Amino acid sequence: MMEPRTVVKVRIMGDEYTLRTEASPEHTRAVAEHVDRTIRSILSGGTSMETQKAAILAALQITDELFRERASLEGVTGDMKQLASDIRPLLPPAKRGDDLGTA
Repeated sequence: MMEPRTVVKVRIMGDEYTLRTEASPEHTRAVAEHVDRTIRSILSGGTSMETQKAAILAALQITDELFRERASLEGVTGDMKQLASDIRPLLPPAKRGDDLGTA
């Protein structure tokens, strides 16, 4: 069942946006604040730049953060799978989780 959509108003770079989302209003506002902070950080970098270009650079920066976090999560998941594989033979047969109770 889909979550009900809520309407959340947020401000990014002084402009108001009305968003329909399944996420909580708090989450949506936090995401918008992160986008706003990232754009403002890029604009405060000392070089003169159009807001649209700063928004594109912010999108690239945020996407880079996302990709790095995904890669980190994949690494942790792989480590956990390897650890589970290493530990499984040390468990009693009934606790190993395989169908026959053998390693």
